[in-house]
Amino acid sequence: MRSPLTRRCLSASAGLIALAVALTGCAKKADNGDGAGHGLSPGKVNVALVPGGPHPYFQPWKSTIQQARKDFSLGQVTFNETSAWDQTTQNSVLKSLAAHGYNAFGVFGVSPDNINSTFGDLKRQGFHVASLGSCPAGSTDAADFCLSTDVEQAAYKATKAAITSMGGHGRLVHLTGNKTDSNTSRREAGVAKAVAETGGKVTLLQTVTDIDTDLQTAQKAVADLLAAKGSAINGIVNTAYNPAVASAAAVKKAGLPIKVVAIDDDPTILADIKDGSVTASVVQNPVGQAYVGSYALMKLAGGCTMRTPGVVIDSGSFVVTTANVGSYDAARTTKTAQLKKDFDRTYLSCP
Repeated sequence: MRSPLTRRCLSASAGLIALAVALTGCAKKADNGDGAGHGLSPGKVNVALVPGGPHPYFQPWKSTIQQARKDFSLGQVTFNETSAWDQTTQNSVLKSLAAHGYNAFGVFGVSPDNINSTFGDLKRQGFHVASLGSCPAGSTDAADFCLSTDVEQAAYKATKAAITSMGGHGRLVHLTGNKTDSNTSRREAGVAKAVAETGGKVTLLQTVTDIDTDLQTAQKAVADLLAAKGSAINGIVNTAYNPAVASAAAVKKAGLPIKVVAIDDDPTILADIKDGSVTASVVQNPVGQAYVGSYALMKLAGGCTMRTPGVVIDSGSFVVTTANVGSYDAARTTKTAQLKKDFDRTYLSCP
């Protein structure tokens, strides 16, 4: 997940009205305060959501942060996806936002290997930071918490769905994102686990990385793959957005008997699930990340602390098939409501 796409990610933001109803109750106001630090009333908490660059996955964050502002009586809010996937650029954006009065940050770091340094700098200034959508590489998170998809589990679910659609045997190809991204290695582990469970009945024919830069890159990679090995492939599991869209379209156009499992809920993917040309898709919860992440940041700025600093929390993943393609968003809304309750009951310690 690392690139722009002209199509907007479908309705991960759908259900915000239902979500606002489901998530009843706002944070209790603390004493008024200004700037960074603790003890701020909600109206003094200025939240910035900062992805590492443009990508359709983050588009629901735009409307969600506005909903969070309304529901939690926040101060200023903003969404700034930066102009490019570059850690130095993202660091400059964060510095500028801090200078303009933002004091709570939800960040999808560009570089998982180096983002802890950025988190540490923000924390030393007294700001509260959530790692949203992606956790740092390794076992340490210098942010207050990480609220993200368990990508290994999501990839495992996707691969299990692909294997089932293949009849439990055959040759599988995995299409994914940036090879140096720690999330990619986690996804590869999830795919490998599901394949290993078949006891050799399924073979992982190939893993193709670095094809989520943009849709055109993914389309070329899929075209080359099908030209070289199309007749040998029984299933394709996608764990990155652009390859999913590209492979679904290419397999459908070629009329090949390849079972395709996608990721996320691009409109074309959902339409392909409905007509049967895509077997399933594993969708994530960007709305929950932005909404609950903003809520937790507000609570931290108001004086709460994390019981386990840097804790990693799964925001949820959901398998969508023809059976639930019209109703799956209700499950995400329920998960988001549960996440908010979990912060209150389990993750936060409040005075």
